[in-house]
Amino acid sequence: DIYASITAADAAALERLAGALELRAADLLRRGILNEFVCQITFPKDAKVLEIGCGTGAVTRFLAGLPDVSHAVGVDPSPVFIAKAKELAGSVQNLTFQEADGRALPCEDRSFDAVLFHTTLCHIPKPEEALAEARRVVRPGGWLAIFDGDYSTTSFATGNFDPLQCCADAAMDGMVHDRWLMRRLSAMLRTAGFEALQSRSYGYTSLPDATYMITLVDRGADLVLNAGRIGPGMADALKVEARRRADVDHFYGLIVFASAVARRPA
Repeated sequence: DIYASITAADAAALERLAGALELRAADLLRRGILNEFVCQITFPKDAKVLEIGCGTGAVTRFLAGLPDVSHAVGVDPSPVFIAKAKELAGSVQNLTFQEADGRALPCEDRSFDAVLFHTTLCHIPKPEEALAEARRVVRPGGWLAIFDGDYSTTSFATGNFDPLQCCADAAMDGMVHDRWLMRRLSAMLRTAGFEALQSRSYGYTSLPDATYMITLVDRGADLVLNAGRIGPGMADALKVEARRRADVDHFYGLIVFASAVARRPA
């Protein structure tokens, strides 16, 4: 999982990932899902909100624009992502980005009204440590909200033995530290000291715009190529096939996402 060791990634990989993060954030379906997820939180007036693993800052920017949020803070271990987040934030005043590991936050105890992980926790080795830090920095009665993929569901197949499915499997294996995290999360949250858990699921498909899913096909094909399992010709053929299907409206990609919203006891 490149995100699990993001500080060791080379410049080209970081630039590619930054572009993919912003492309994903611009997707209309994903924006609708984000809004539905965040609407589960009842922010107090003048809320201070923290996003752990903010990447290029798209979700933190969204949070900063909410009417009851007075300040949004995004942290990420990648200095490249943080620099990009600051650049994209422009002159927004109620927004701060800081380089930090979610398992060792440079934040005071009980300093936030809500803490969010958005497609982040699955990339963190020892996620229990990140949950413990989230509990430390959220105020009693405050909110913890987690949105992540149930990435074991990822599919590009339209039938049995579809060759594009190997790209889905390789992409998730190479990009996600724990594809099964969301299936264990409820118990993890209770162990971490949170309560009043709400859970939802969301289907994200390549329809009507397959652009982001095609980037996953490309990354999956490259990972299989780099592992030595196929040659360059086959990798190129998989990418071409995905685009051919998209051109004739036959491409289909699916990822099931899930959310969990809980509170620190008052």
